Amino acid sequence: MKRILSQIISDKNKGKKSLAILIDPDKSFDEKLLQNIKPDYIFVGGSLLKKDNLDDCILRIKKIMDIPVIIFPGDFTQISKHADGIMFLSLISGRNPEYLIGQHIKAAPVLAQTDLDIISTGYILIENGKTTSVEYISNTCPIPRDKPEIAFATALAGQMLGMQTIYLEAGSGALQPVPLKTVNLVAEKLGVPIIVGGGIRTREEIEKYFAVGADIVVVGTAFEQGEFV
Repeated sequence: MKRILSQIISDKNKGKKSLAILIDPDKSFDEKLLQNIKPDYIFVGGSLLKKDNLDDCILRIKKIMDIPVIIFPGDFTQISKHADGIMFLSLISGRNPEYLIGQHIKAAPVLAQTDLDIISTGYILIENGKTTSVEYISNTCPIPRDKPEIAFATALAGQMLGMQTIYLEAGSGALQPVPLKTVNLVAEKLGVPIIVGGGIRTREEIEKYFAVGADIVVVGTAFEQGEFV
């Protein structure tokens, strides 16, 4: 087991909660704000990147932050040897084989030639009130937000398949974040680390997710807009 996953699991076992900031390489970000926030992890990636600057973005982050930089890929092309790890996301809430396994087959030979920590992640989209980029690009439907039992069964299946983390995602700029009840149900019954993102904008909201069992909370849009401090 490589270093980043070992740290995430160790933190979970100790009850230590973590904050991750998600950065889209296509968009500018405030270096001073990032340093002031002092996150535990940086996620880098997006559903659809129009610019070829993933490497540059990661190197820029690494110049100012000495924390793990983890690729959050939208497709198999989003790989960089300059990162510390990559979330190997399988969109288990959808039924599109391309995002269940197809993209992974294309990425695997490239990843095998790197030293990246590869974190197998069951990626679960939860309905948030609008169509998100990942929903549109992946051509999949999210789990209804009033059906926590479906989210739980999906996450449980992911754990049984050997996925090392579960990511509950409302989507970038979500109108409504993942319901706390859903996070609580999944966190109470699963043994793997739980990551939650999408539509979370304040420290107060983050603390609520930590309280119901989230191990890592991800903030993206609020950071991009300079609203999260």
